[in-house]
Amino acid sequence: MFTPIMDTDVMSVHETESGYVSGSGSESSLPEIYFTKPHLAFLNRQLQFLEPQEILRWCITSLPGLFQTTAFGLTGLVTLDMLSKMKIPRPQMVDLIFLDTLHHFPETLALVDRIRSEYPLVNVHVYKPDGVDTSEEFARKYGDNLWQTNDELYDWIAKVEPAQRAYRELQVAAVLTGRRRSQGGKRGDLDVIEVDEAGLIKVNPLANWSFQQVQGYVKENRVPYNELLDRGYKSIGDWHSTQPIKAGEDERAGRWKGQQKTECGIHNPRSKFAQYLQEQETKKREQALHKALGNLEVTA
Repeated sequence: MFTPIMDTDVMSVHETESGYVSGSGSESSLPEIYFTKPHLAFLNRQLQFLEPQEILRWCITSLPGLFQTTAFGLTGLVTLDMLSKMKIPRPQMVDLIFLDTLHHFPETLALVDRIRSEYPLVNVHVYKPDGVDTSEEFARKYGDNLWQTNDELYDWIAKVEPAQRAYRELQVAAVLTGRRRSQGGKRGDLDVIEVDEAGLIKVNPLANWSFQQVQGYVKENRVPYNELLDRGYKSIGDWHSTQPIKAGEDERAGRWKGQQKTECGIHNPRSKFAQYLQEQETKKREQALHKALGNLEVTA
């Protein structure tokens, strides 16, 4: 069960006397958004029978602090286009969060510019690895091919930390993702709505759709898409970990080919990266201690 965060110090006299808290009262008297496990299971039973547009309407009316995280893959583009057709008032419009790892294909970055032009009312918040703006700066700071020498550190620096920074700075409470069950791997038993261990609500509005349905919507509605899709790619991430796929292969078979890896980091448990960082810090301390002891032996 997720524990609500309550602030009982600031309660109006009326609210205290009535025993109820209204939405128009002090925000500090209200709990954070949370779902119990039974409530979450109930919502998933109901939402799984709805069309994506209906799920999106539910999200807009039910989840404050709602954003869409996207790398502008087909599913994310479909979600964006569906939202644009709902004529949502500006305060309720869903902004986009794009994690620029500094290693995206040029075609992906060109698509970002086209999206800004095609959907001018949508804000695109771009987050990069902390302290660097180009791939050259990234390499100078962290070394060449960090994704090969230390894959987990790369995920943390390029994706997980920027995502957490975005959630914190933008006060994100819930996100729309482009994950679908038909993408296979860990996504095969995906729920429509999930809550991660930090309390972030993740909604997968197209969880039930196949690649063919997504592709059909894009063609029918003339949604801008990544040119790489016409060259054999289906799932597109960083240039160094993405390849075209062959006929009959799974949709995400071109991601991290030849590796056990199936997720980029932002959809893995946060505790995994907290443990990794702790291990790295312990390793650094051990190395520093070993060096210090070695210096003592030399001087002795």
